[in-house]
Amino acid sequence: MFEATFAAELASRIGSTVEVTTDNNLIDGILSSVTSDLVLVIEVNNGYGTVKQYVSVDSINYIRFPVAA
Repeated sequence: MFEATFAAELASRIGSTVEVTTDNNLIDGILSSVTSDLVLVIEVNNGYGTVKQYVSVDSINYIRFPVAA
């Protein structure tokens, strides 16, 4: 039940910079897409291309939206 509300809130923030924390990963990037099951975060690696990280909504422990300075 909470997952649907959580995914809907994340979907409203597509395009934002995010930090996604799971049990064993910290992913920094741009929130690209959200479904009811998956979140796609695109990491930009300073000239080495981009990395797409798909994260299960169930495995997310914490999401932070850092404020740009």
